[in-house]
Amino acid sequence: MTFANSVPETLLVTVTGKDRPGISARLLSTLSVFPVTIADLEQVVIGGRLLLGVLLTVDERVAPGVRRERLFEEIRSAVAKVAVDLDMVVDFTTDGDRVRSSGNKLDVTIMADPLRPGALGAIASCVARAGANIDRIERLASYPVTALSLSLAGADIDRLRADLALEAVTQSIDVAVQVSGLHRRSKHLVVMDVDSTLIQCEVIELLAQHAGCGDEVARVTEEAMRGEIDFEESLRRRVALLKGLDAGVLENVREKMVLTPGARTLIRTLKRLGYECAIVSGGFTQLTDHLVEELGIHYSAANTLEIVDGKLTGEVVGPIIDRKGKAVALERFAEEAGVPLSQTVAIGDGANDLDMLQVAGLGVAFNAKPVVRAQADTSVSVPYLDTILFLLGISREHVEAADRVDLKQ
Repeated sequence: MTFANSVPETLLVTVTGKDRPGISARLLSTLSVFPVTIADLEQVVIGGRLLLGVLLTVDERVAPGVRRERLFEEIRSAVAKVAVDLDMVVDFTTDGDRVRSSGNKLDVTIMADPLRPGALGAIASCVARAGANIDRIERLASYPVTALSLSLAGADIDRLRADLALEAVTQSIDVAVQVSGLHRRSKHLVVMDVDSTLIQCEVIELLAQHAGCGDEVARVTEEAMRGEIDFEESLRRRVALLKGLDAGVLENVREKMVLTPGARTLIRTLKRLGYECAIVSGGFTQLTDHLVEELGIHYSAANTLEIVDGKLTGEVVGPIIDRKGKAVALERFAEEAGVPLSQTVAIGDGANDLDMLQVAGLGVAFNAKPVVRAQADTSVSVPYLDTILFLLGISREHVEAADRVDLKQ
């Protein structure tokens, strides 16, 4: 309610009802005869139902000194008559009646398959407890998962991120919290881990199967991914077990590498929208170079197996791409691309990805180990790599539109 002596500065007109052509035009035409300007406008159609909101302020240049209360009353009367003609429901709210909010403007992305009302209600309750308001809810995708974007105002990002992370685990959904702004769409460099992120396997384990030491290599790999042993030590121990393996096996392993679902869509869409893509791997250039060529990756870094007389020597040559090396590679890629670190995205699943996840503007744990999920900015637990697009505010409709444009060219 408004205070007795307060003078409303704005009037919010909200119209709801069955959608059909001409409603927006009729409403705006009615408003055009009044000395007001549009401060904000939003229209949403869902299930054939329209919700149209117009926030009006007085245009002092046209009507200086006009009595706002009287003007707003005239607008109410005129719009109410139009609403009756259109069989719509109209609501009027002055600024004194609305909840004012302060603090950060935040974007919260929710993903689930399926997304149930109870889960969304729990998230909304969590937002309310943080003292934030949901200004807008927008659907980003209905497949391969349901993804929603919530625009919030009035919340502290660190507190809300922590609270929502706990609620997300309880509800078995993915939730990401980011500061709103154009920078969300301008993250121009996306850097991905390879094994168990871009592809669905650990290539060194495929090599180990040919060398007859699969179980031992898998055990060391798991210890490294959990952060229990140093990555460089684990890499050298595993590669040593491959000594004497015929280099021709590498071609067989290349053929067995399977991309994670959505990987092609992610990279194709990012490139069409002007992003640059990179891969950084604790694996081997003899295998990652194939991915670079196949997918059109802009930058890459990986280890190199030493091969002498057509056999693996059990050694690697050159600098080791380990946990620290991945972060250094991301920084180098960003510099070469002319992109500030704040506009980079890193995606990974293991402990050796943690440094680059923390260096990047947005670090995403993709189907990751608990230690990684706990330290990343956000996590994704669905098995589709293209859901990363939704975290960047890129909807399924944007993906399909980019595909249509590409087909026409």
